Amino acid sequence: MLFSLLLIFLSCLIIWRSSHGFEVASDFLGRKLPPGIKGATLNAVASSMPEFLATFFFLFYLRDADGFSGGLGVAAGSALFNLLIIPTLVVILLYSMGRGNNIILNKRVLLREGVVLLISQVVFIIFLFEGNLKGYHGLILVMIYMFYLGVLFFITKIKQGADPGFTTPQEKTGRSVMFRIITLDITHLVLNGRKLNPGRAWILLVTGTLIMALGTWLLVYATDLFGKATGNIPLIFVAVVLSAAATSVPDTIISIKDARKGNYDDALSNALGSNIFDIAFALGLPVMLYNLVYGNSLVLNQPELAFAQEVWVFLLMATVVALAIMVTGKRFNRLKAFLLMAIYLLFLLFVATQVKEGMKEGIGQTIGQLLKDVADWIGSRPH
Repeated sequence: MLFSLLLIFLSCLIIWRSSHGFEVASDFLGRKLPPGIKGATLNAVASSMPEFLATFFFLFYLRDADGFSGGLGVAAGSALFNLLIIPTLVVILLYSMGRGNNIILNKRVLLREGVVLLISQVVFIIFLFEGNLKGYHGLILVMIYMFYLGVLFFITKIKQGADPGFTTPQEKTGRSVMFRIITLDITHLVLNGRKLNPGRAWILLVTGTLIMALGTWLLVYATDLFGKATGNIPLIFVAVVLSAAATSVPDTIISIKDARKGNYDDALSNALGSNIFDIAFALGLPVMLYNLVYGNSLVLNQPELAFAQEVWVFLLMATVVALAIMVTGKRFNRLKAFLLMAIYLLFLLFVATQVKEGMKEGIGQTIGQLLKDVADWIGSRPH
């Protein structure tokens, strides 16, 4: 078990280091996009690449529905982390810097991302409760994401103005090529003292993707190993907490850096846009490809399906509550941040009750029963 945890920690380091190159490249490529659009597109896709790769590897590495349950866990757990923890960390950091009173969120951005996010979640939950994920389900989800990108492109054409936050990374002298390779300093390996231009930015994105793929594959392997080492805990239970938090490292870093620059709209739209990408694209495309490659739909085992349904119901309810908290009032303050943190802690309690028999009491059990009742009610509706 200790070995698998070390591998998970190592995968986090690799994903974290590779995400820096993503951030620099997406910052450059999106420098002409209006605030809020860059966070929802380039930043969201770049920072959500680990979730997409994890879902892809879980499905095609294990080649069955059990593997895809790991992808379901990563997508849902990461979405909860992005929605609840990232805004909390941003607020805590800005208050520690004495800039907490300046956090004013653009409610139009909130509503735009929030509506698409809720639509994506509702559509996926409908498919999930059928218990049989087919190729056309994945196609519909991908089409939702394409429509979302089309809307953002239309908004970009209408709006004028750009994100002024981009600065060229300064060259760090006195560091050898070998040191940069060992520390995965992708940015300075690619630039090597040269100015960043579109060509080098795309090279940086591709290089970061390859290194991130290595870290994500290691994460998938370690997650599977951890589940077996702890007594064959189902993959989805491990993925929904540990793997999800690991894949959310780039989202966290990019959102915090955007917030420090004063780009609060990008910081928030990155978190919400990442969730849209995770659900509509990172889940939709692998489902569609799996059906095309193997000719089979994905049918989850009943215990794992029941847990997945309850987790996604929690995600939908948490999204509604979190958006209501963010929209209410003018500023995003510490009280709102702590409320979001409390929702995530309730989620962890719920997961703990499903994994450990001795914890099936108290508020965790109450949450579990509520989610089960809601899931049963949804399941009884005609599809």
